[in-house]
Amino acid sequence: MSHHAMSHVMSKLACSLLLVVSGAFAAFAQGAAPPELVKEIAPTGKLRAAINLGNAVLAQKGADGAPKGVSVDLARELARRLGVPIELVAFEAAGKVFEGIKAGSVDLAFIAIEPVRAAEIEFSSPYVLIEGGYMVPKDSALKSIEEVDRPGIKIAVGLNSAYDLFLTRTIKNAQVVRAHTGGGEAMIELFLKDKLDVVAGVKPVLVEYAKTNAAMRIIDGRFMVIQQSMGLPKGRTTAARYVRTFVEDVKASGFVADALKRSNQTDATVAPPERTGG
Repeated sequence: MSHHAMSHVMSKLACSLLLVVSGAFAAFAQGAAPPELVKEIAPTGKLRAAINLGNAVLAQKGADGAPKGVSVDLARELARRLGVPIELVAFEAAGKVFEGIKAGSVDLAFIAIEPVRAAEIEFSSPYVLIEGGYMVPKDSALKSIEEVDRPGIKIAVGLNSAYDLFLTRTIKNAQVVRAHTGGGEAMIELFLKDKLDVVAGVKPVLVEYAKTNAAMRIIDGRFMVIQQSMGLPKGRTTAARYVRTFVEDVKASGFVADALKRSNQTDATVAPPERTGG
């Protein structure tokens, strides 16, 4: 082969190699995940996603008994992009989800960002913001959020929920009383059974409850904004970066807004984009 022909072949080879490499980069940019990343997110070969049925904004039971809602849609979409099968693992409360992540029995959690949980979980930015609210008996003397933190007032919460962790940190005078068992309405059951003063929880859930229970009233306003994120077990840092990018993408594309609409969760709002660059 002449020198000219050889250099022609080499330049064609270089071109096709460049195309392959740039194609791989383009595929990665579009969300195609390399095998080592897939292995880190889903080490068993399937994505085991914890679905918290205790938070009706994030997940609900469908007519067929299977979970549905924004967290289910997000888990399925992430699995689709990774090219792995999905396994939905249903939990009754956020505290149980946290235990599942710690134990390594699930790969992905839909859970509120909380400093207490950061030792065990790599959080994405929030995808949904939900208000935390208070419900009281209709004839309660408590009229405002600020009035709740008084000596002698007892607040019912679900154990290790975002609002339990937040109120444990911030309440100075009132007493936080925790429902240790049961699902999303366990704190309401405790509040009724022990005749406590206030029940704290996901505001849209409390609003729905109060609509059908005339003896209850919702206090105006909110005591916190719950930032719902997608979380991975601590240490899966490359996987966490991929999931953070995924969350920003599904917020920007309207995927999260559509999923909330489909599951009739109009009281929750899509979190704003994460600010980058300082």
